[in-house]
Amino acid sequence: MNLREIVRRHRALLIIGVGMGLVGAAATLAQPWMLGRLIEAVALDKPIAWTVTFIALFFVADAALNAGHAYAIGRAGENIVFDARRVLGGRLLRSQFPAFSRLEHGDVFARTVSDTSIACLVIAQALAQVVTSVFMVAGGIVLMALLDWKLLLATVGCLGLASGGALLLARQVRIAALKNRENIGAFGSGLQRVLGAITTVKASRAEERETEELARLADRVRHSGIRVTGFSSLLTPAMNVGTQLSLAVVISWGMARVATGSLSPADLTSFVMYLFYVVSPLVMLFMAIGQIQQGRAAIQRVTELGAIPQEEEETDPGERRERTAAWESAPAVRFEGVGFSYQENVPVLRDVSFSLPRRGLTAIVGPSGAGKTTTFQLIERFHRPDSGTIHVAGHDTATLKLAELRSLVGYVEQDAPLLRGTIRQNLTYANPGAGAEDIARALRLASLEDFVAGLPDGLDTELGERGAGLSGGQRQRLAIARTLLQRPEVILLDEVTAHLDSDTEAALRDTMAEAAGECAVLAIAHRLSTVVQADRIIVMEEGRVRTIGTHRELIASDEVYRRLATQQFAAEDALT
Repeated sequence: MNLREIVRRHRALLIIGVGMGLVGAAATLAQPWMLGRLIEAVALDKPIAWTVTFIALFFVADAALNAGHAYAIGRAGENIVFDARRVLGGRLLRSQFPAFSRLEHGDVFARTVSDTSIACLVIAQALAQVVTSVFMVAGGIVLMALLDWKLLLATVGCLGLASGGALLLARQVRIAALKNRENIGAFGSGLQRVLGAITTVKASRAEERETEELARLADRVRHSGIRVTGFSSLLTPAMNVGTQLSLAVVISWGMARVATGSLSPADLTSFVMYLFYVVSPLVMLFMAIGQIQQGRAAIQRVTELGAIPQEEEETDPGERRERTAAWESAPAVRFEGVGFSYQENVPVLRDVSFSLPRRGLTAIVGPSGAGKTTTFQLIERFHRPDSGTIHVAGHDTATLKLAELRSLVGYVEQDAPLLRGTIRQNLTYANPGAGAEDIARALRLASLEDFVAGLPDGLDTELGERGAGLSGGQRQRLAIARTLLQRPEVILLDEVTAHLDSDTEAALRDTMAEAAGECAVLAIAHRLSTVVQADRIIVMEEGRVRTIGTHRELIASDEVYRRLATQQFAAEDALT
């Protein structure tokens, strides 16, 4: 993500805002000069009506231009924040799965919500303030030089010392602000960690310990925030010291020169007014510099997050290619010599080869760590294989567009994540345009028809975070219905019977059987009820395909499968 490019899109509004600020600054700079001329006219008993009128007009123009400047810059800043969040949100959603999984989600939230606001609003407003303040200071100095260059030298000397100290303070503000943003991200991550496991925290009686840990993280934010505040609070006093010193010098020396006749009272009055007019924007200039330093810390964090590797830059609607005879005859999924490692020299899959027919239920079993879930993630191309090829519906997944690939494959995860919203929104998530008949069919196949019909609001019933309001089995069945509504060529079921009672499991077996008549179903299975009804079973061990066969064949021929089945039978017997 390029923040400069985002800012450039709104340069017209920024230029208008800065332009109004510069014209307003020019109107402000004209006021002391005109007041000086008014004093001279009064002293010489000349008409002052036109002078007073012009001064009044300049006052009104100054106020109007400053208001327009503030509105234009503020609007541009909000537009920049919107664009930054929109682009950053899109990049996060399209990020490569391995890169995203390494991020702390609380820190991601802080960068996306808080840092984007600081980075964009501060940069837009502070930079505009710098431009207008520099113009005011430069214009004031030029006009002060025209009035009396000697007093100007004394003024610049006093303000120069204060400005040097303010620059050093501004650098410390940036360093402290970066640390503060990092601490805020760490606190957000800690908060999300415990809130995401709130039931575990309560069941483990860990509320006090976690409260103390959150307090520790919050205290780090407090300390670094106080440090930022401390350095920032010194900026204005540093400039005030220079202002007060220069004012004392100008007034005392200026009055002495007025007494000797080398400086007119009107010029001294104008010079003193310009001193105030210069000091105020000079203070604002250094305050803006301090804000920019804080904004640079936020920009750094937003830019780092925006650089997350992307899956694909193109946005394809995911329309499927026209089916051909070759398409129908190709295996639904084919692995050819696939190898994969999460860490170098620690292979998870080794030379995995198998194929799935276009119809039927295939179960994949094996001990924990055999590589079953990794196999699913490779089919979805959450990861790319280190070696070998994977084909879906006759097409190499490495060359398929992601949108097309994922329209062909439906994936039901073990924990069946749902989103806050209505049942309808969750059900149609992968197929927003689904009709009433398709929705009814998916609910019937997932054994949810009667449950949804019994709800007061039916499909429009609101769910809480991660499907709160539904039981584990209901969440699982809703996730299955969502996948069925997608009408994929391949359905991946990651131990979907884990949270189901025996009656629901029996209904789900019928669902799986019906779905297997329309497409390929590949299910990670630990329960024998799923395995026994499978048309074929793939046995994996230590990242390899050990053997493939039916339940009856494997019981008779494979030691590993026989051991897994025996353990399942023993566990089920113990429960009955």
